[in-house]
Amino acid sequence: MSSEGIKRVVIAGGGTAGWMVAAILSKTIGKVLNIYLVESDEIGTVGVGEATIPPLVKYHQLCQISEPEFMAAVQATFKLGISFENWRDVNEDYIHSFGNTGTDHWSAGFQHIWLSGHQKGLAEDFGNYCLELRAAQENKFAHLPKNGLNYAFHIDATLYAQFLREFSEANGTVRIEGKIVEVKTDSESGFIKSLTLDSGQKIEGDLFIDCTGFRGLLIEQTLHAGYEDWSHWLPCDSAVAVQTESTGPAIPYTRSIAREAGWQWRIPLQHRVGNGMVYCSRYISDDNARETLLANIEGELLTEPRLIKFRPGQRLKQWSKNCVAIGLASGFLEPLESTSIHLIQRSAIRLMQMFPQGRIEQTDIDEFNQQARFEIETIRDFIILHYCVTNRQDTPFWRYCRNMEIPESLAHRIELFKRTGRVFRLANELFAENSWLQVMLGQGIVPEQYHPVVDVMDYEELDRFLKQIKTHVDTTVSQLPDHSAYVKEYCKAAT
Repeated sequence: MSSEGIKRVVIAGGGTAGWMVAAILSKTIGKVLNIYLVESDEIGTVGVGEATIPPLVKYHQLCQISEPEFMAAVQATFKLGISFENWRDVNEDYIHSFGNTGTDHWSAGFQHIWLSGHQKGLAEDFGNYCLELRAAQENKFAHLPKNGLNYAFHIDATLYAQFLREFSEANGTVRIEGKIVEVKTDSESGFIKSLTLDSGQKIEGDLFIDCTGFRGLLIEQTLHAGYEDWSHWLPCDSAVAVQTESTGPAIPYTRSIAREAGWQWRIPLQHRVGNGMVYCSRYISDDNARETLLANIEGELLTEPRLIKFRPGQRLKQWSKNCVAIGLASGFLEPLESTSIHLIQRSAIRLMQMFPQGRIEQTDIDEFNQQARFEIETIRDFIILHYCVTNRQDTPFWRYCRNMEIPESLAHRIELFKRTGRVFRLANELFAENSWLQVMLGQGIVPEQYHPVVDVMDYEELDRFLKQIKTHVDTTVSQLPDHSAYVKEYCKAAT
């Protein structure tokens, strides 16, 4: 590494992860760096992270990317949440939407007011007080003033990587075609010195970003960072994915449909639908999972079903020496809450914010790893919540999930909400209180009590308060345009 600091950044691997890193670095600090991205056209990418969450809007703003231009390029539609079907029990559904539900009191969240109203027969379904959820149900969407409607996107991940490649190259990133056949390290420091390609070309660098997917070519095969396996909490280890023709207007939410040994996704884009099934191979074979998926999709197949194997967990160190692992190289959580692209985004922004000015400091490495660990572990707990709090006992898979031991951190949150209606949440967690509320209530937890401040309201005042919120939500939703019509007007993709 040069005594003058980090000058040459080498990104190993393309796909969504590699090009998201290249985009943010080249746009923000690219003028003082030489950024190279090494990828091979012969090596495919997973490319199924097609549903996103609202922070991606901020990433695009940081990169100064035009939203209509991006959406048209990647055949995007808007997303207001996820419909969870058969998760609480067979034939019972709920939506985890973005945004907030109701109006909080300074001393207690809206759920306490709703619980009081529910007990008195005044309150409707909890979701009826959430604008994003009701708009999703009505297939409505529009940009509202002051970010009045929180949203994310459904995207074609392959087109997104191509879009970001063009963006990154325009901002100075140099793409190098080739397969990496050797990673050379310094005999004294252990730092990576260079990558050797199958052509014989040697790519030297000061800082290396491992975006080589599950292989972890740099972070694991070379630096042996280690891996923490979470399959005892998240037993699904396989997925099969396929694309189909659209059979109707695109809806503004993702569908997650629980099956006998996992769950099926359905992601509507402008030009097609992304489908897949995540499952546990201990309880269903690959062939049966494929058959289950194909029996529950709509539209003609556009691709052959593709099998993906994975191991849930995280690298023990996402940053080791002069290598930072981002994307699948850093760990994996199933895409139940659409967090795959978000974790790439957060790591890329975290690296940009902590980028070394001179030499690489161990204090920076330790802080990066601590933040990354906190973030993925809190997301992990949120995903486990969907599995362990369920009334399903109809298959061995669901009986395992219902009875498995869970992290103490999650057990505390569940018990606190069950007993008091309160949501325990640390600062800087990804999922806000409303997300925990919607999923815990949706999965069937009804708190035993609510905050006593709510009893300050008399019957009439409580009734009036709840009706005012519901009326505001209903009025706003009634004025929103149809989602598909809005997409066509705002960001129609070229055919």
